[in-house]
Amino acid sequence: MSTADTVVNRVRALAAPIVADLGLEIYDLEMVSGVLRLSIDTPTGGPAGVTLDNIALVSRLVSRELDHNDPMPGRYTLEVTSPGLERPLRVADHFRREINKVVSVRLREAIDGRRRLQGTLLRADDRGCVVCLEDTGTEVAVTYDRIERAKTVFVWGSEGKPTSSSRRTKEVAQ
Repeated sequence: MSTADTVVNRVRALAAPIVADLGLEIYDLEMVSGVLRLSIDTPTGGPAGVTLDNIALVSRLVSRELDHNDPMPGRYTLEVTSPGLERPLRVADHFRREINKVVSVRLREAIDGRRRLQGTLLRADDRGCVVCLEDTGTEVAVTYDRIERAKTVFVWGSEGKPTSSSRRTKEVAQ
């Protein structure tokens, strides 16, 4: 286990109860180049999204706990964020949360000549996931160890934003 993994595990143990007490959960936690990134979210099935007040409160409380317990050597910067609209998918639980949503997956090596898959996430378990490709409708099963990077893809609602031509059409029709 690397030093970064050890730090992440210590920080997770300190931060998880704080985040849970606020009705939230840790979505992701990583240590990269002296930056400790803590991504928080609402539990699956809960109200959508975290607020800026949630982020500020978690930042303050976790920072205080880290200062008190000093789980890592040297200097670091704590960043508390939400996962965002196009959220990274790094572990099996992330994939399970996003079933029936559009995802983009970049593979380490091509499958049937493709290194990038985009489509609806149909299934996910502890070993891998199945994506229905949006361009062909083909279902592709992928184990997590073959995935280089994956994220959700934000899709505007079916009506989308009104365009200037659609506004003109409505005005003429009135």
